[in-house]
Formats: sequence, C-alpha cells, structure tokens
Amino acid sequence: MARLLALAAGFALSFSALTQTALAADFIGAGVGVYGAEDAICGHTSVRGTIQSRFRHQVTHVPNLPNVGIVDFYGARLTRYEPATYNSPIERRYCQATARLSDGQDRPIWYLIEYGQGFAGLGDNVEFCVLGFDRWNVYNGACRVLR
Repeated sequence: MARLLALAAGFALSFSALTQTALAADFIGAGVGVYGAEDAICGHTSVRGTIQSRFRHQVTHVPNLPNVGIVDFYGARLTRYEPATYNSPIERRYCQATARLSDGQDRPIWYLIEYGQGFAGLGDNVEFCVLGFDRWNVYNGACRVLR
C-alpha cells in the first residue's frame, strides 16, 4: 500500500511540474492588442522561434524550395482575433509580419496562434505561411487561409 501511495504522489508531483512548465510559455490571459499595430504576442520570441525552426524544416523537406532560413521578423501585428466562445472553444490570434530571409529578401508572413492546441493539449499551436513558400497550397493561394 505504501508503494502505491508513493507512486501516486510521485506521479502527481511530476505531472504538476510538467503542467507548470508548459503553462509558463503560454500566452493565455494576455490582452488583445490593437489591430494593425505592433503586437507583443505576435512578435513574441517563442512564436518567432517556432516559426523559424518549422520553416527551416519545410525548406529542407519540400522539393524545389530555395534553401533559405528566416533570420529576422519585423512589423508583427495583429490582424484578427477570435475569442473562445461556447460554440468555438479555441481562442485564435491571427498575425502578420515581414520575414527577412537569409538570402536578403523580405517576404510577408501570416501566422495563427491557437491557444491550448499544442501537443496533447499542452501549450499553444502556431501555423504559418510565408508568401511564395506554400508549394503544396496548404493555406490556399497567397496564404489566404491565414489572412
């Protein structure tokens, strides 16, 4: 019985530590910015880092894309905000920025932050589209799905 209680206590402590760690990077509770103005959440370093690593994976694994990376973001702004409601329980923040690529070009980028939609419901999900790099039209022509 003592082993079972110790196992349950250890599991509870590890789960609470995991939950606290995952929630530390979440953006829940942040206020909605002004549309079209610089937005702190859209320009947050964790969001930018996620986009940069996933973009690098994309250009490496999708045929016929130039071998470039995102080196900087600027002008990150909120374009649309959808709060969580009874019928749509997922809070969404749509953003736009300009991405500077490693070849020196600036490209518009649109992205979506979905709160609580990370792996197994922990953390947030980020979907993005860089103009000219959606070779398989996942986000429709010219990234229209994320605009």
